[in-house]
Amino acid sequence: MGLVRETITTLAAPAMHGRGYVRHGSGRAASYLARRFKALGLRSFTPGYAQPFALTVNTFPGAFALRLDGRPLQPGFDFIAEPASGSGRVTGPLLPLDSLIFTNEAAGQRFLTQPLSGRIVVLRQRDAERLRTLPDAFAEHLNQAAALITLVPTKLTASLAATQHAQPRLQVLASRWANYPQQATVEVTARLEPDYPTRNVIGYVPGRVQPDSFLVVTAHYDHLGRMGKKTFFPGANDNASGTAMLLALAEYYAQPENQPAYSVAFMAFGAEEAGLLGSRHYVAHPLFPLSRIRFLINMDLLGTGEEGMTVVNGKLLDSRFQQLMRLNEAGRFVPQLAARGRAANSDHFPFSEQGVPAFFFYTRGGPTAYHDVHDQPATLPLTAFRGVYQLTIQFLNLLGARPATPPR
Repeated sequence: MGLVRETITTLAAPAMHGRGYVRHGSGRAASYLARRFKALGLRSFTPGYAQPFALTVNTFPGAFALRLDGRPLQPGFDFIAEPASGSGRVTGPLLPLDSLIFTNEAAGQRFLTQPLSGRIVVLRQRDAERLRTLPDAFAEHLNQAAALITLVPTKLTASLAATQHAQPRLQVLASRWANYPQQATVEVTARLEPDYPTRNVIGYVPGRVQPDSFLVVTAHYDHLGRMGKKTFFPGANDNASGTAMLLALAEYYAQPENQPAYSVAFMAFGAEEAGLLGSRHYVAHPLFPLSRIRFLINMDLLGTGEEGMTVVNGKLLDSRFQQLMRLNEAGRFVPQLAARGRAANSDHFPFSEQGVPAFFFYTRGGPTAYHDVHDQPATLPLTAFRGVYQLTIQFLNLLGARPATPPR
């Protein structure tokens, strides 16, 4: 487990910049994986194991600050940017949104005629969601505000966007909104990157018996990157843990005594957090026909496991799930397996939609940090990691990766 810990720590380190789109974070992570693939002796379909593509993404490379009545709040811990926040530096009075606009027509009309220029509008998260039920005129009027602040009741959860608003927009923990502040200073540097280059990293171990048939192991290596000059999202569980599992399995099958009967491909996808873009790109531009994939296992969020593991598509592919269950009962690898149905929540999904049989493994129980600054390597217990590794090898071998008998 020492190398696994080292891999997760490396991928989640400040030097990787959150494996996002500021300071070449995703590129640094991709280069690291290519070096690991090369050291293992994996074969490559393309030079440097790379399958390039580009995306549009909103980034936060510079100044990022919030002060309430002169009191500074801590980026990442007290507040984050909305994914599509725009740039700006604003000091102005705070204007709470009147929730009566959702139920009282007169209140709504008063709001639509109220000048918002130079003001920072504050609204609760539930009211931000309810705005979608109102006519477009309300959202258009809010665009006239100098900035927007949404108060989040429990947890800050960051994400990515491919668009950018005209003004700064922040999420702030409601617990940090003390003493009813009257004025705020908001400073955000946002940059919309319209054609950001990134890549999938793909290698394989050729099969001894049927090299044109493939079992595939996938994991996304990207995460959310940076938010300002001092804050980044480590992404230890999501998904340095799954990437570490992919590398551990690649190391196993790369050993001559474990060379499989079928070929085993290892696909580390970029831009999953931006909408499964890496896996969607692969499915649209496969390096070998999708019909040659006998089975695919996607690894994401594998740093816990106290409550066992969930298998997405387990209900759709019941016979395969029952095989997995029998293997787990015999080997007692993880505490429990739970089958789930169809879900568009990770990189298995574009393959499944094209008819490729696929499972998505993720573990349950333990730390719950997700898309935040708290998802750090030191917090991961890796409770079921070894068991998932052993169970996956057993399952892949059952499907056709079992080492062939060496020729005499």
